Amino acid sequence: MAIPRQAMEIDSGEKRLNELGYKQELKREMSLFKTMAITFSCMAVFTGTPLYGQSLLYAGPAPLLWGWVVVSFFTWFVGLAMSEICSSFPTTGSLYFWAAHLAGPRWGPFASWCCAWLETIGLVSGIGAQAYSGAQALQIIILLSSGTNKGGGYFAPKSVFLGIYVFFILVWAVLNSFALKVIAYLNIISIWWQVIGGLVVIIMLPLVAQTRQPASYVFSHFELSSDSTGIGSAPYAVIMAVLLSHYCLYGYDAAAHLTEETKGADRTGPFAILSCIGIITVFGWAYNVALTFSIQDFSYLYDPNNETAGALVPAQIIYDAFHGRYHNVTGAIVFLWIIWGSFFFCGLSVTTSAARVVSIFHLFS
Repeated sequence: MAIPRQAMEIDSGEKRLNELGYKQELKREMSLFKTMAITFSCMAVFTGTPLYGQSLLYAGPAPLLWGWVVVSFFTWFVGLAMSEICSSFPTTGSLYFWAAHLAGPRWGPFASWCCAWLETIGLVSGIGAQAYSGAQALQIIILLSSGTNKGGGYFAPKSVFLGIYVFFILVWAVLNSFALKVIAYLNIISIWWQVIGGLVVIIMLPLVAQTRQPASYVFSHFELSSDSTGIGSAPYAVIMAVLLSHYCLYGYDAAAHLTEETKGADRTGPFAILSCIGIITVFGWAYNVALTFSIQDFSYLYDPNNETAGALVPAQIIYDAFHGRYHNVTGAIVFLWIIWGSFFFCGLSVTTSAARVVSIFHLFS
């Protein structure tokens, strides 16, 4: 009697798990594109928006933009190493499973324990960071929609801000209670939202701005703001400015957390990691360049009496560009909604990644 073809076939990722003596517990329902969508959303195009103003203030635009290039360069080495290990150990436990095996029998348990805790803390912090970013973006959208800070608009107080923050976390938790394929479909929307929205913002913002900063300012200007930041050391200021890049270029390990649910994960996992690093490297840098070229008045960006209450520098840059040309805030609000969507999808995906990390702890307890 012939054995059915379906019975003879086995997924390459599952085959690799069998070779490791690892019993698969989750269904393989994820395609390459869906895994890429979730990983891309974890990184997100506009993640650095809340930190842009502070990074710009520390040392000017040159360290911010060239710092991104330097951090991206070294991130590629981390991504390449992670991709190689992911192809050999395509497990949901990912990083701390890798640490347990690669550190050897003597140091494996300790290395795995340290990695698991650091990873958990990082992911939980990531959820909080995106909830904060989403709440801040919505706070500014409401302020501009209701008349701006100068026009008596509503600037949500801390209590309302906290309520929005908690609401986002609860929404992400509820959505992640559904099957992973539901999250995957939402993140397919996310990847198109961010790619198309990112192109619109990056291309249109400098075109809308009535005046643009010269390239010499954007790419070579270095200036300490010791009075505002309290930092007089140039090297230290540069390090603080580069933190923006470190914050943005993370999250690509999400593909590794999803490998047990992904078809052909020994191949698709590494591809998702590297492709997402590549896209965010280009889009993130281009977004920062577009913002910097579009600055109208540097000192006014930080004025607590400006239209955005000095709360979110990129929002003021966008407002100045649209109001200066069209004398209304509609375009600025549309752009801020695009940015807000990036935060929402990013928080949703980081929650998905965190759930996978924590759910597999029982295998190592």
